Amino acid sequence: MGPALLTLAAGTTGAALAALLHVPAPFLTGPALTLTLVALAGWQVALPNRLRDACFVLIGVNIGAGVTPEAVATAIKWPLSLAILTLALIGILWLGAVLLQRLFGFDRMSALLTATPGHLSFVLSLSTDVKADLPRVTMIQTLRVLALTLIVPLLAPLLGSGDLPTLAPTGPTMHPATLLALLGLSLLVGLGLMRLKVPAALLLGGMGLSALGHGTGAISGAVPVELSLPAFVVMGMLIGTRFSGVTPRMVLQSLGAASLLTGFAALVSLGAAALVAYLLGVPMLSALIAFAPGGLETMMAMSLLLDADPAFVAAHHVFRLLVLTVILPVAVARTRGVMARR
Repeated sequence: MGPALLTLAAGTTGAALAALLHVPAPFLTGPALTLTLVALAGWQVALPNRLRDACFVLIGVNIGAGVTPEAVATAIKWPLSLAILTLALIGILWLGAVLLQRLFGFDRMSALLTATPGHLSFVLSLSTDVKADLPRVTMIQTLRVLALTLIVPLLAPLLGSGDLPTLAPTGPTMHPATLLALLGLSLLVGLGLMRLKVPAALLLGGMGLSALGHGTGAISGAVPVELSLPAFVVMGMLIGTRFSGVTPRMVLQSLGAASLLTGFAALVSLGAAALVAYLLGVPMLSALIAFAPGGLETMMAMSLLLDADPAFVAAHHVFRLLVLTVILPVAVARTRGVMARR
């Protein structure tokens, strides 16, 4: 069995078992955990790039379908929430780096890059010409994404929604011709964003066009469940495939720092989310997923599976990447200057 077939078989089995066991967000958590275990057992796991890209576009369009005119009207409350998110990001970045230096002996640059709450591809692109322990940075960041993917759904029953997605659409779906045209245009926009080096370009392209159409009322209906659920399963598989080539020894060597950093980031995010929920009346579950520093694509998909507000979540995760894009190069330059003076 080739790596792609093994990955699809194991991921699908994991999703089915998680659904049978009534695990929250089973179509993400099941494949993610199963593929992680398969990869750590020494099997090669991988997914075709075209399948991955198609799922990104589908999930983006599905997220955009949750942007209704009513949701757009509530966006007037979001600037305060985005300001709190910015403060939380700075706290995680700064204090997380200090903890890694003092408790685990990280050098300044490695600590800064490891503590960055997301935007891994951007982190690595900045790291090409700095002195940092990149394998360790990558491993801890990957463990953080997996941990948050598993932790957030487990908190969902305590925060308002532990229900599984239904196996039938809860509302009308898009007309097939409308859906096909939207997917085609979304792909073109996504490819254009990729040329501009925009992260999660295909997902954001689909989300942007779909949100524009649904927010203005020009389009109505969601992506049929026969397409959306397999896309969620593939998204879960992608998280697990990041552990391809990783050994259990490598995980154990990074587990302490990863656990501390993930726990610290989760506590800060939970506190900030609770503040926003109290001040703005946002459902706690939506606030938590919006503030959780997990993978952008994963958290957006989770907002759909756990019945959170996809527009609110999407706005905050896109804003998180924009904030990190601005402050991280400045932080890297300052850290490099401090290290050069020593």
